[in-house]
Amino acid sequence: MSNSEEEEIARDYICFGNPDCTVIVVDATCLERNLNLVFQTMEITNNIIVCVNLLDEAKKKKIHIDLNKLSNELGVPVVGTTARKKKTLDKLMATIQQVCTGEIRPVPKKITYHKVIENGLSKLSIVLENDFSLSPDLARWVALKIMDGEEKILQSIEDNLSIDLLNHESLQHVKSIVRNELHENSITENNLKDLIVTNIMHNSETICGKVCYYEDENYSKRDQKIDKILTSKKFGIPIMILFLGIIFWLTIIGANYPSQALFSLFGWIQEKLFWIANFLHCPEWLSSMLISGVYQTLTWIVAVMLPPMAIFFPLFTILEDLGYLPRIAFNMDGFFKKCCCTGKQMITMCMGFGCNAAGCVGCRIIDSPRERLIAILTNNFVPCNRKISFFDCY
Repeated sequence: MSNSEEEEIARDYICFGNPDCTVIVVDATCLERNLNLVFQTMEITNNIIVCVNLLDEAKKKKIHIDLNKLSNELGVPVVGTTARKKKTLDKLMATIQQVCTGEIRPVPKKITYHKVIENGLSKLSIVLENDFSLSPDLARWVALKIMDGEEKILQSIEDNLSIDLLNHESLQHVKSIVRNELHENSITENNLKDLIVTNIMHNSETICGKVCYYEDENYSKRDQKIDKILTSKKFGIPIMILFLGIIFWLTIIGANYPSQALFSLFGWIQEKLFWIANFLHCPEWLSSMLISGVYQTLTWIVAVMLPPMAIFFPLFTILEDLGYLPRIAFNMDGFFKKCCCTGKQMITMCMGFGCNAAGCVGCRIIDSPRERLIAILTNNFVPCNRKISFFDCY
């Protein structure tokens, strides 16, 4: 289920590039959310290795994962890694070699969907296997995408597998039968996607309940209590305004001192440069162009813009590391939806206060091309550090 161009490229290679092995890197601190990608990839290929990374971070949060049990539940090799430790990466590379050489043969335990969906998948898969000579696994995945009806992936299937899904008579006949069965059971295209995602998330939740253990049982509950406060209708917005206000205050007030120090330093150097130019009898037009023009312009930009950016972005990074930025997007999503935008734009707008360029580049986190374009165009109106500094100078 790809949402961006880079995801489509990765998806097409996994689906049609016939890779010897596919390594799926998941986050040990939020395994349940990451298993979504694992189950989707299992629909495409059997040669899968699940790499559970950030075990050191999970240990800090007192989360323990039974990797052997996870491997048994998924039916594929599972390797735990801490990217900074070479030994764990050596073990991953060894497992990749064993899968590629056939020493280990993964047998993924795939998701069983709703009865009506499974019935439709079996009917479409038979036609795809017989008429297009697709393997059972690939035929099941293509059948799922035909039922899903996503145009981009269907076009990719036609281009890469050289099959005509639109004009094949028997396939269209079975497809119409399957659609009628879905409608009879009140399953529309939107409902179908919801049912598929619900099954995936339910399996992820069930497996995580079996393999994840919390040393501190109150840790998860405490996390949920904090979330309820930070994302509540009553306290969410005021807390957000408070945090952003503190960051802006520290940036604006705190930047005055290093800016003044840089101005003094660069001014002292400028006087020395004029003294050297006079000592060397440089023409006045040359010294004015190089010192009063190039040097003074460059140093003023550095003195005015560098301190606020050096303060704002590290503070913003701290909020990101604490996981507060997704909460901001959640809090503001309802307001932005009224403007036909997404709450993620709030994150990029906040980045725009430091630099509009960073705010526009950050818009790639927005999935919808339309909402991304709106964010890029409107983020330019955010008064960034450069614009504020310009008004300060004049």
